This record gives sequence, C-alpha cells and structure tokens, in this order.
Amino acid sequence: MKFLSLLIFSIASIGLYAQKIELPVDTMVVTNHSVTINGKNINYTAQTGTQPVWDEAGKPVASLFYTYYKRSDIKNTENRPLVISFNGGPGSASVWMHIAYTGPRVLKIDDEGFPVQPYGLKENPYSILDVADIVYVNPVNTGYSRLIEKEDEKADRKDFFGVQADIKYLAGWLNTFVTRKNRWLSPKYLIGESYGTTRVSGLALELQNSQWMYLNGVILVSPTEMGVNREGPVEIANRLPYFAAAAWYHKKLPSALQNKDLEELLAEAEEFTINTVLPALIKGGFTSEEKKQEIASKMAYYSGIEEKVFLQNNLDVPFRYFWKELMRESGGYTIGRLDSRYLGIDAKVAGDSPDYNAELTSWLHSFTPAINYYLQEELKFKTDIKYNMFGPVHPWDRSGDNTGENLRQAMAQNPNLDVLVQSGYFDGATTYFNAKYTMWQLDPSGKMRDRLSFKGYRSGHMMYLRSEDLKNANEDIRDFIENSLPKAGDSAKY
Repeated sequence: MKFLSLLIFSIASIGLYAQKIELPVDTMVVTNHSVTINGKNINYTAQTGTQPVWDEAGKPVASLFYTYYKRSDIKNTENRPLVISFNGGPGSASVWMHIAYTGPRVLKIDDEGFPVQPYGLKENPYSILDVADIVYVNPVNTGYSRLIEKEDEKADRKDFFGVQADIKYLAGWLNTFVTRKNRWLSPKYLIGESYGTTRVSGLALELQNSQWMYLNGVILVSPTEMGVNREGPVEIANRLPYFAAAAWYHKKLPSALQNKDLEELLAEAEEFTINTVLPALIKGGFTSEEKKQEIASKMAYYSGIEEKVFLQNNLDVPFRYFWKELMRESGGYTIGRLDSRYLGIDAKVAGDSPDYNAELTSWLHSFTPAINYYLQEELKFKTDIKYNMFGPVHPWDRSGDNTGENLRQAMAQNPNLDVLVQSGYFDGATTYFNAKYTMWQLDPSGKMRDRLSFKGYRSGHMMYLRSEDLKNANEDIRDFIENSLPKAGDSAKY
C-alpha cells in the first residue's frame, strides 16, 4: 500500500508539472509605497499586471506585462504628465530603465555601476516620479509578456516581430491602457532606450495618425540609426570621436590630450572628424598618400592606437578591432562594446575582436536577481513564467525602418512635440556622435532645431548606472518635461 501511495503521488506530481504554465491574460496587482525624491516624501501606488493585445476581431492574441507607478496624492491627472517607457533589443525586457534609471527603486551597485552583493534594490532619490507617473511596457516575449497560443490557434509572429508590426500593435495597446487608466487628458511622453528609440520614434507618428493621441515629448536614450542613412564615409568617420572618448577614459592618449577635460577633447575630435577625416574618406583611393599619412597620424593621436593600423585599414578601423586593440599592450584586456569603461579577458591576447561583451555580463549579474525578486516579493506579482531579460523575437523584420522621418513628421504636425537625446560618451554600440548626427539629420529644414536638444554623460549605453549620471540624467528629463509643458492658455500653433 505504501508503494502504491507513492506511485499515485508520483503520477499526480508528473501530471501537475506537465501542465502548461500560462500567464493570466488580463490581471492586476496593486501595492502601496513611498520614496524620498530630492528630499521630499512621495507616496505612490505600483500597479503590476497584464493587459491584452486585441486582434481586429476583438480577440486577445497576446498579453503584455507592465508596471505602472502613480502618485497617490494627486487625484486630478489632467495636468499630470505620463511617461511611457520602453527598452530595446529588439527582444529586451523593460527592466533596465525601470530599476536603474527613472523608477522609484534602483539597483544596489557601486558608484560607477559595477555589481555588488548581496543583490537587491534601494530607493531612487532622483526618480522622475515626483513630476510624472510612469508605465514600463514589455513587448511580446519580453519580461512576462507572451503570445496567446492555443493548440488549434497559433499567433502569427509577423504581426509582432518587426519594425512596423511592433509599432502598430503597441500603439493599439497604449490606446487601451490610456483609456483604462483615464489618462487621455494628461500630457504624454515616450522614452525609449537603444532599439526602443526606433520604437518610440515610430510610435510618435503612429499614435497621432492611427490613435489620434498627441504627445508632448519623446526622449531618445542611446539612439539607434532610426532609418537615418550614414553608410560609407560618414559611418567610418563618425567612429573617431567615440574612439577618443574611450582612449581618454583608459589614459591612452598623449599628455597634451589626456590633460584636457573630456568635453574639450571631444569638441576638438569632432571638428577634425567633420572637417578633415570625412572629406578624405569621400575621395577614397584618390586621396594623396601624403594626405592619407597625415590623417592617419592624427587619427592615431586622437584614438590611442597606432598610425599603421589606420593605414593598413585605409583609415577604416572597425569597432571590434578597436575594442580588442586599445588595451592589448596594457594587460591584454578588451574593452566593452556598450560601455567601454568595462574590461574583459579573452582566451588569447591576439585576435581581431573580443570573445564577449564585458559590460553585458556584468549588468546581467546585477539586474536578473533584482528584477525577479522585486516583482514577485515587493510588487507581489506571482507567476511561474520565466522573466525574459532577452526574449525570442527573431527573425525580426527590419524592412521599412523610416522611424527618424516618422518622428520628424510627428514633430511637424504637432507644434507641442519636443525631443531630448541622451547619450553616454563611452558607448561603442550607439555612439554619442552618431546620436548627434541622427539629431542633426532629423530636421533638414532647421525650422524645428529649437525643439531638439542633446545631453551627454561620462558613462556608456546605460549612462544612469553611474551614480553622478543617474542624478544628472534624471534632472535633465525633469527639466525637459517641465520646459515642454505648454503655459496655461498657449495654443498649439506655429
């Protein structure tokens, strides 16, 4: 009998664990909290839950997980800004800015952004929750968000995993969210990081044209190309200011440059890039050998790597080679791609590119335990679904990426729409100078240049991981929101 009981228990256990783990399609958990921001106590609610994506027949085809922070002491939200936050990838959860940048809780990390144990979170004294409510949205297959797939019905992946599909379904989802939360009267802002900048730039126009929802601002954190063409000579030349920044950080420049303040150095490197390097690259093989030698020497001067490397590569030194080469003779370390302050160790000092991205493994070290603990234990959202830091969204259809032009058109149509660009100087993936270049190209007429602004920080892709930049970057967003809100009685007109 004892054996039979154990057998029955074992069979029941197998059946229990064989059940498919499914996320509730439409659910919400509310918890109450407080945080001290800039010396002032702020009471707020955190709503964590899932909300459906509807198809044209009104059936749920996916469910998106979100976290929505709302101040408790403000009942009338018609003048209360709402910030809608996305990360990138594509395929990345909205975790990075959530628990390291704008939200009320941030990672326990050191002042430069490196992991410390025990892992966890602490109050964010610089969160923008004092001036705006915030919702962090996880697109399909990121975080806890999932497609809804029944045995006889399979969701069509092409409706979700591509530049245009992503923008279209998220715009519809945001319409539902804003309606449910009664935020139609609120000033609205989109913030996106990395690929999230492609997403929010496209959404700015899609929300206007398809949902009739008009924004007050778009914040681009470490922006991607957004469909702005910079191939060929422009792409090659634009690398140099970043090379200079990374070399300055690692003290690989000649003393005449190393002793300069970073921003003074970068202004000099930018001027050389625009006025000397780019014209030479445009002429290609017809640049004289004497001129090529002169430029290679100066590029070496600003980058910390040898002149012969530039000559051997026809002035076209790839990013990956730079990450491997800069510290080759200084301990044999590699430098990080997304944040070149981080060092890595390869199997061999020789080679043309690093074995891995040193910064990303460091970040996952801190973020993964923190977000899993925080959502389940502090925000009380209980599920056995795996939280996807990076989810399966590939192949991703990148065709038709015209999102930079979409943003320009949204701005042209909406006189109240301003744009802030934020970049870290040591980001080697979406470099600060490429971010500037994208911003310059967004408005070829120059008629909206006073509505476009740029802020740089002494860190990398996620500039907010550095304590000083966490403070400064949040303050810049706070100022942007306050300055972009129309004065009472101001009309939206040119």
